[in-house]
Amino acid sequence: MRQDVLVAGVTGLVAGALSMAAGEYVSVSSKRIPSRQISGASALVLVVAAVSLLCLVALGAIAARVGGAPVVIGAVRVTGWGALAMLTTAAVGRLFGTAVG
Repeated sequence: MRQDVLVAGVTGLVAGALSMAAGEYVSVSSKRIPSRQISGASALVLVVAAVSLLCLVALGAIAARVGGAPVVIGAVRVTGWGALAMLTTAAVGRLFGTAVG
C-alpha cells in the first residue's frame, strides 16, 4: 500500500513537472518569435497540447493499473480533467489577452 502511494505521488510529480515545463517553453519561446511567424507558434501549441494529452492518457492508465482500478476509466478520468484544465487555462489567457497561438 505504501509503495502504491509513493508511485502515485511520483507519477503526479513527474506529470506536473512535465506539464509546467512544456507550458513555460511555449510561453518563453513565443516571446522570441516575431509576429510574422505566429503560425509556427500556433502549430507548436497544438503539438504541445497533443503530446500533453497523450502523456495524460498514459499516466492515467499507469496510475489506474498501479492502484488496481480499471485502466480505461483511469485514463479517461485523468485525460478528461487534464483537457478541461488546459481549456480553462487557454480561456483565462484569452480573457486577459495573453493567449499563445
